[in-house]
Amino acid sequence: MDVIRTNVILKSDIKRVLLRPFYPTTDPRVTKIIKRIQALSEAEVNQEVQMILTKFNHRHRGYKSFLLSRFEQIRDEFRIDRNFTENRKLLIGAYFTMEYAIEAASLFNPSMVWHPDQSGLPDNSKRFIISLRATGEGHISSLAFRSGTINNKFQIVLERTEPYVDIPEGELIGTGEYVLNFSTRQPISERVIFPFINEESNGIEDARFLHFRENDDRGIYYATYTAFDGKSIHTMLLETADFMHFRIKKLNGLEIKNKNLSLFPRRINSQYVMLSRQDNENNYLMFSDDLYCWDKKQLIMEPEFAWEFFQIGNCGSPIETSEGWLVLAHGVGPMRKYVISAFLLDLDNPTKVIGRIRNPLIESNESEREGYVPNVVYTCGGQIYNSHLIFPYAMSDYACSFALVNIDELLSQLKLDYK
Repeated sequence: MDVIRTNVILKSDIKRVLLRPFYPTTDPRVTKIIKRIQALSEAEVNQEVQMILTKFNHRHRGYKSFLLSRFEQIRDEFRIDRNFTENRKLLIGAYFTMEYAIEAASLFNPSMVWHPDQSGLPDNSKRFIISLRATGEGHISSLAFRSGTINNKFQIVLERTEPYVDIPEGELIGTGEYVLNFSTRQPISERVIFPFINEESNGIEDARFLHFRENDDRGIYYATYTAFDGKSIHTMLLETADFMHFRIKKLNGLEIKNKNLSLFPRRINSQYVMLSRQDNENNYLMFSDDLYCWDKKQLIMEPEFAWEFFQIGNCGSPIETSEGWLVLAHGVGPMRKYVISAFLLDLDNPTKVIGRIRNPLIESNESEREGYVPNVVYTCGGQIYNSHLIFPYAMSDYACSFALVNIDELLSQLKLDYK
């Protein structure tokens, strides 16, 4: 069974920066900063603003609007006089704004789904979206996107990555629940989902996207991801129909704990089904009538081979095939080496394992093992296309690539190794 590595490499770009609020460590400093700005003459203010606009305006869409909104936030919070010229407001806003390079530290753990818009493509081509975990200063992770196409010769072309990045308008609609809305004018590579609520304040990690369908409807995209507040982790469920409008809600229940939750792309026997790993070691399965509440789990798999003795887990939503539910997985062995593997579950009774490979599907080679986190290959989900499984994967958290494997050969190997 041959796994084909592509020559497509997606690396982080330190030039991709978004605007974030910037505060001094103590409130009294805000007042002092404002007084210093008030003491400037109009000529000095105009000179400073011109310098700021020259250096930063071309790096962001709506730069001036953001600075003015920051002024209003500071004014409301600290009861500052609003009778300033626009340039003085811009300057005040700039002092309380910073740039954040979303992927300066790493860009990794991609998940792949088919794009909702397949129009305008040549025959035998398909458009996809990949989500990525982008990590910057302070190890804060956000959710970034890229798009591309693949044709029947397995040629992968990533679409142009825009130089701008931006966060959407957001609104809290309940405890642990909010909505985000991007502009239709923003290409998908500009859209970034940055931590929005307290549960996510230290990062959004490892989104596992899937296209969920009820009967024959068009379906909706879901993604489970881990939110981290600096002390505790929380599992969130994202939903979107178009990758412009998102609804995000915190999952609950007795068994919503630890990482590695992946939803199946359809109900089984009228119930939602989720892969999980509550104990940092083994794979479990959960069933629920409520998409947002999960109370029971069932053990389905323990580490068996030397390359996974430390722990196992899933690498994305199960993929339905004629032979069973194909699950990309990971195993952790000596020297904290992560590998990608696979297993197969029964279509009607996914608590039953019917296939499992004895050797890793892919592990880091010499060109992939150095990076932010060495000796790791990892994916958060792939797709089947033209009789092949295709999945993007991260290489030691410094870059991402794609791999292909013939699906019939993989399914045969899974069943052969499990005998």
